[in-house]
Amino acid sequence: MKTRTISHIIEPNLVIEGAGVLLRRSFGPHASNKFDPFLLFDHFAFNNPLEGPIRGFPTHPHRGIETVTYMLEGTVRHRDSLGNMGTIAEGDVQWMTSGRGILHEEMPRRSANGNIYGFQLWVNLPATQKMSEPRYQEVLSGAIPVVEKEGVTTRLVAGEIDGIRGPVTEIAASPLYMDVKLAPGSRFVHPVPTGHTTLMYVFEGIGEFSGEVVESVSMAVFNDDGEQVEVKSEAGVRFMLMTGAPFKEPIVPYGPFVMNTREEIEQTLRDLKNGTFIK
Repeated sequence: MKTRTISHIIEPNLVIEGAGVLLRRSFGPHASNKFDPFLLFDHFAFNNPLEGPIRGFPTHPHRGIETVTYMLEGTVRHRDSLGNMGTIAEGDVQWMTSGRGILHEEMPRRSANGNIYGFQLWVNLPATQKMSEPRYQEVLSGAIPVVEKEGVTTRLVAGEIDGIRGPVTEIAASPLYMDVKLAPGSRFVHPVPTGHTTLMYVFEGIGEFSGEVVESVSMAVFNDDGEQVEVKSEAGVRFMLMTGAPFKEPIVPYGPFVMNTREEIEQTLRDLKNGTFIK
């Protein structure tokens, strides 16, 4: 199979979100929809004393998207308008399908080492599912398959490896989302579906991605010119790999909402004002 090449490397920008959370953002929602079906990728940490008290993400709305939180250290307490409550910790995942509308909060707490560390991914919904029933999937670390092979350790959140399927299912974009760690001197090769958007976020170490050296912390965006990806590393590297089927639909992002038309955004704002956002 032909190995995909890298289109370009993204150096994340520092942004402030929520109630004062410092993030490294590789990309956010934009009408250009360059990373369809992915809308946003944030690398969050609350470990810089200059940030002050941890404020997190108080109650806020979403419509038309799916939000995915993957924790590496620390905890996040979730509460939403569906009645879901829970706390995710190291290795846990929260995959929330906002559909027609949800209100939720995410409040972080430091680990025993004093750190909070993880990622948030936003995945688009197609027009036919924008107003679908909201859904919440909380997956604890022990339910996430770990595949170890020739110096490569993979934690599979969604998608499939060698007949093993991740616990997050029934997602419109048919995503592959996994945490991949290469020991020094190892090699990783994985097939990717033709036409699927493919991204890798490198957050530890350094590796050779399809022949191009990529260092942490940065995101590699791959061209749609092959059926597999290849990574090698002499020193060791760790990254998040995500692929997904693009919907190829126009989008109109507005804060925590992503719809297909301006009229739908205007209706969303009316629903919030009129108290009809949650049904």
